[in-house]
Amino acid sequence: MEKQVGIWIDTKKAIIVALEGQKEEKITEIDSEVENRIYHNNESNKGTFSGSHQSDNETKFDNRKKEQMDYYLEAVMNHIKKADYLYVFGPAETKLKLEQKIRDEKSLGKIKLKAIETADKMTLNEIVAQVKDFYNPLKRKLNLAHRL
Repeated sequence: MEKQVGIWIDTKKAIIVALEGQKEEKITEIDSEVENRIYHNNESNKGTFSGSHQSDNETKFDNRKKEQMDYYLEAVMNHIKKADYLYVFGPAETKLKLEQKIRDEKSLGKIKLKAIETADKMTLNEIVAQVKDFYNPLKRKLNLAHRL
């Protein structure tokens, strides 16, 4: 039985919708701990100088953010290891980072990445509907025809 997975992802959270045959969908939400640039205590501090070497707080922040993003994407990837097909969508560039990480990961080679799409902020019901529509477009057309 094929396992179809859809992921709506941005820098704050990922919502994973898994469809398996005719069974009900399984929904998993993963919260991100990736910092953003809203406010930092040392924001006005431009770093310290030690001889010709400058220790820059911005560089430390960027490195910490990259590590947090890697950890977040690894957590998402751990939930999709048994998927046969994958559909990724979301508003920001996080979906592209996830795509690259999936392509680089050798153990996920069996997963067929079906599409990467841009999508705005969505409710949980909209996300589930988007994933179901993606994997079953004929059913969606029939439902729309019945409404008319």
